[in-house]
Amino acid sequence: MALALGLGGGPAAAAVKDAAANGFTVENEQTVVVAPDAAWTALVEDIDRWWPKDHTWWGQDSRLSLQPRAGGCFCEIGRDGRRQALHMTVSFVDPGKTLRLLGGLGPLQGMGLHGALEFKLSATADGGTRIVMTYRAGGYTPDDLSKFVAVVDQVQGLQLRGLGDYLRRSTASPARAKADDEAGHGAVPPDPQR
Repeated sequence: MALALGLGGGPAAAAVKDAAANGFTVENEQTVVVAPDAAWTALVEDIDRWWPKDHTWWGQDSRLSLQPRAGGCFCEIGRDGRRQALHMTVSFVDPGKTLRLLGGLGPLQGMGLHGALEFKLSATADGGTRIVMTYRAGGYTPDDLSKFVAVVDQVQGLQLRGLGDYLRRSTASPARAKADDEAGHGAVPPDPQR
């Protein structure tokens, strides 16, 4: 489960908020030293650069994109353009503050489960950003979902850490971020809905 789903620098927190046989809620948090607008930009425009590739369907052979609009796609496309996955659908956008996506991540999708993944950004007193990532998932399954919640929480923590680490690297070394762009690490895949 950990392989298919997709914390180090600043203050971090993780918590299983609740767990039952038919669903769970997990919450992870990162605090970064960039303003909410910069954190938002990285969240929605640079997802292919910070989401851990070992938590995608096709690893280094894939490109991720996120369309920050109602009905937008959090999608993955293999380099060949034929392998495609719609991970989640954007349902709510309040730029710089809240992004909500709906769907089952990783193997939860194949199990027919549904979830809401929410990123909440808020300014800190020192000019940084607190990012809270909450995932609530559930539905019918013959499996006991409470047995999976610790793994899901761990993987969600890795995913959010990817964003936090990316923001810390970008802040510490703009030249490195530019070099990554020139090497094609920030390439946006084509929109599969076109």
